Amino acid sequence: MRTILFTGKGGVGKTTLAAATALRAAGLGYKTLVMSTDPAHSLSDAFDWPLAAEPQEIEPRLWGMEIDAQRELEVHWGEVRKYLSTLFASQGLEDIVAEEIALLPGMDELVSLLNIKRFHDEGEYEVLIVDCAPTGATLRLLNFPDIARWYMKRLFPIHRRIVAAARPVARHLLPFPLPDEEVYDSIADFYLQVGALKEILTDPQMTTMRLVLNLEKMVLQETRRAFTYASLFGLNVDAVLVNRVLPEEVTDPYFAEWKTAQEGYLGEVQSSFAPLPVFILRLFAREVVGRQMLQEVASVLYADRDPTQVFFQAPPLRIEKVNGNYALWLKLPFITKAEVNLYRSGEELIVRAGAHKRHVFLPQALAQRPVAGARFEGMNLVVTFGGK
Repeated sequence: MRTILFTGKGGVGKTTLAAATALRAAGLGYKTLVMSTDPAHSLSDAFDWPLAAEPQEIEPRLWGMEIDAQRELEVHWGEVRKYLSTLFASQGLEDIVAEEIALLPGMDELVSLLNIKRFHDEGEYEVLIVDCAPTGATLRLLNFPDIARWYMKRLFPIHRRIVAAARPVARHLLPFPLPDEEVYDSIADFYLQVGALKEILTDPQMTTMRLVLNLEKMVLQETRRAFTYASLFGLNVDAVLVNRVLPEEVTDPYFAEWKTAQEGYLGEVQSSFAPLPVFILRLFAREVVGRQMLQEVASVLYADRDPTQVFFQAPPLRIEKVNGNYALWLKLPFITKAEVNLYRSGEELIVRAGAHKRHVFLPQALAQRPVAGARFEGMNLVVTFGGK
């Protein structure tokens, strides 16, 4: 199943472009589902068609849905949330406060994204278009399987057995509850589910991300940041979509400064994201609502190209062998040397870029080799490994 994720700063029009892309894909004969994981749903408004928490047919070969994040939380995190709420409440927190802090930041978005795995497993659709919320917290949580792998393999089974043995006695002695087996089952299942989701999202032939932006300074900076962290966490960005560009026929002096600013920012976009393809969509004279307008958007945006194709593919991480030694290349666009910290911890290479970090679990060929050096080449951090 071809999966395309649309993300961007709030208000740039990513929902509109996701809807238009889905409509074009269905028109080309692909059985297509477009779904929104953004808590501020507006997919129904874009289509001018009522959508629900399960796929609703919009027209032949096209279905749409707006995910109910609370329902997804109950399905995937309900047992853990219930236990954490009880634990926090037992320590004196008010019930409503305990329930709120029992959720990790971005958890509602992450459990919504688990629907990607669901539809991938079911195999009913050929194309899945996802209208995402801004993805910072979600991308960090996608690294949960990497961070938790050592604990889940080594300590989790031991911890589970100890708690099971202690539970009958501890419930009478401890001032807080111990987790029961359902909580452990839920954690293990969540770990496996997110791990499988990450495999789907980081397969560059199956899944790509498209960044939507307007030609404004703050939006451009946010888009650069999104590209950096998508690369850091292994997602393939295959296109940048520039929305609401003032067309040439707008000659009113009132917009002169806007046009000049947009021309400058467009040059920055094309140079900053090269060699990614940049798609440009003009500002329409009226509001883009309904399928007829979405069809027009898709025609202008993609012309005669199939929007389901992978427009660009370059692995964000690769390993090469040179003169008997190895070099690991990690794409880190828009990050300077001063912003990167690099260190080893056992079989892990830990890369901190700005406020984010990634745990890179090294293959056997590198795990026993010392780091010999690191350097930047263009947008790539190159880490070299010496002999054993």
